[in-house]
Amino acid sequence: MELAEALKLFLSLVLLLQWLFSSSSATFALSQEEEQNIEGVLGDQSHEYKYPFIKRASTFKSPSSSSTSSNGGKHTEYDYIVIGGGTAGCPLAATLSDKFSVLVLERGGVPFDNYNVSYMQNFHLSLADTSPSSASQCFISTDGVFNSRARVLGGGTCINAGFYTRASSSYVKRVGWDPKLVNESYPWIEDRIVHRPKLAPWQRAVRDSLLEVGISPFNGFTYDHKYGTKVGGTIFDDQGRRNTAAELLSSGNPENLTVLIYATVQKIVFDTSGIKPKATGVVFRDENGEYHEALLSTKPGSEVILSSGAIGSPQLLLLSGIGPKADLEKLNIPVVLDNKNVGKNMQDNPLNTVYIPSNKPVQQSLIQTVGVTNMGVYIEASSGFGQSSDSIQRDHGIVSAEIGQLSTIPPKQRTKAAIQAFKDNKQDLPYEAFMGGFILEKLASPKSKGELSLINTSTDDNPSVTFNYFSHPLDLKRCVEGIRVVEKIVKSKPFINYTRLDKASLDRLLNMSVQANVNLIPRHTNDTSSLEQFCKDTVITIWHYHGGCNVGKVVAPDYRVLGVEGLRVVDGSTFSDSPGTNPQATVMMMGRYMGVQILRERLGEAAG
Repeated sequence: MELAEALKLFLSLVLLLQWLFSSSSATFALSQEEEQNIEGVLGDQSHEYKYPFIKRASTFKSPSSSSTSSNGGKHTEYDYIVIGGGTAGCPLAATLSDKFSVLVLERGGVPFDNYNVSYMQNFHLSLADTSPSSASQCFISTDGVFNSRARVLGGGTCINAGFYTRASSSYVKRVGWDPKLVNESYPWIEDRIVHRPKLAPWQRAVRDSLLEVGISPFNGFTYDHKYGTKVGGTIFDDQGRRNTAAELLSSGNPENLTVLIYATVQKIVFDTSGIKPKATGVVFRDENGEYHEALLSTKPGSEVILSSGAIGSPQLLLLSGIGPKADLEKLNIPVVLDNKNVGKNMQDNPLNTVYIPSNKPVQQSLIQTVGVTNMGVYIEASSGFGQSSDSIQRDHGIVSAEIGQLSTIPPKQRTKAAIQAFKDNKQDLPYEAFMGGFILEKLASPKSKGELSLINTSTDDNPSVTFNYFSHPLDLKRCVEGIRVVEKIVKSKPFINYTRLDKASLDRLLNMSVQANVNLIPRHTNDTSSLEQFCKDTVITIWHYHGGCNVGKVVAPDYRVLGVEGLRVVDGSTFSDSPGTNPQATVMMMGRYMGVQILRERLGEAAG
């Protein structure tokens, strides 16, 4: 494939994905029949009944309050305070509650009554919603790539593509986890919320194409991380309903568990009178703007545990006074502990994609099939999310291909005139240009690193994040190799047979897409330097960013924060590498694993 053709394919991707990830305050319009069907499925999931321990933050009464406690009448102090009810925080809290009192503070709402979260067909709408109440919060790295962080109970499991696959055994060994407990913790997750997918036609074509181009052997359906081609698990059931980490809370002890939603933690409170600073509680703001202080029990072993993700956890450490002293003093944050490594070593796995048009409607599918190559890239696919009749006409708002992540316009050249020209031209596109799907190429274990730093002291604002995509030459080399694999897949017999596009039809659609787009990328010949440029120009994210609280730099191997007492970090911010092809399985497993480990540390054989 000539690179110019590859660029055309990318531009078609731009046109299809611009509404996939990008509309302002998007909602899903349901017919009365659809609403009744959804109510029938979700009715028994009402969190008021199944999760009576979930309450709004405003119901909390601080221990100093003279009014009657509304904390479920259970506790005024807690053995554990978990900051962030996300992918790791929910299984962690459920596990700890078996023996101890646990308070979970989640800044977002619940996923159970949010149709955009609950159904695969609405996957794109949740990401596209930029309203303050959205389950996803957009942030833009200084690299110019649009990204998202979760703002909902259940965390990233509520807004991701649902693919479930374990970390490799070598990853587990490298991290230093107990293999036996790891192999007990994964099934604890899988038995509750993971399913075997019904393979969509697009995914079957990807599977067959991967094998044809040499990504072998075929490992069948498996959760395990193996070289070759495989079908992994999913957190979507047969009806397309999403199961999230929030549902793992139902396995906790309701008498010991309190979950507060819309509880935005402002800082961790420390007692600095001893040899080391010691966490004693947290200050949080409720949905009405009122502030509360939640206290840890004075019993030995009580801890605050940060599980706010790779953006939230380093951000909150900094806001609480743990980080580079000079940076904290610039913002008048009292220094609790000088640690230059907080917020450093941030990484994101770059993603490059090629859109494959089809001459017929394509069934919706998110990631089900994956190719695990020996060259350091993973090949995945999705399909059918661009076939909405209003996708060409809609104004997509700020998180839009016209001005951000998927645009071919460099950030400094995204003028209002250029944006408007794009919007005007895209309306001339044929409906068929929005049918088809994507081949996704994700870089495994990137060497490029960046950093996170505070812009201000507001917990509502995103910090400044830089990933430095492709700054390391090895990353660029592997991306080029991955794009060449994608080229082979596009030309493979399974895809030609599936799309049934002759060359004239394919060229017609691609040429229309190119003419309709605002394209400032020069044509390149098919050589290594051109493919390197293609990787740089078309980089986006698959939301697998990690780091900022790395083991050995910010936390110890048991995830206790170095230099202080009573504080741990348990989430992907501690990773130096993203596990498996997709990390959610291992992040959930980590929550369960660390819950069991902490119970064993504290109770010994009594932990069970």
